[in-house]
Amino acid sequence: MNLLLDTHVFLWSLFTPDKLSETVIHEIKSPNNDVAVSVVTFWEISLKYALGKLELTGVKPEDLPDFADQMSLEILPITAAEASTFYKLPRLTHKDPFDRIIIWQAIQRKMILVTKDRGFKEYHKLGLRTFW
Repeated sequence: MNLLLDTHVFLWSLFTPDKLSETVIHEIKSPNNDVAVSVVTFWEISLKYALGKLELTGVKPEDLPDFADQMSLEILPITAAEASTFYKLPRLTHKDPFDRIIIWQAIQRKMILVTKDRGFKEYHKLGLRTFW
């Protein structure tokens, strides 16, 4: 499977893996899966850290790409095509711009988004596949 980790899943996998389901842990660690984190995740973490909405103990946001590398996660950039076609993603009830671009990346790249966020289900009809 091609998996894209939502921001909370990435952070939990680093700092509080007990919040992840056994199935999620198994699939993230499976050598049969390609697992990625979006560059958007690092932007979201950095912004929330700067605003005081996210606390990181013992690390700074700029350390997190190295952690992703250590976990053998692919870091997905935002492509020009993803950025320029983002307007096509309808604004349903989910309005968070970070979540929405990660949703769009997963749809465009035909990846399965690993998330506990139940609000993402409204995007299934647009091609989003989620896993928890």
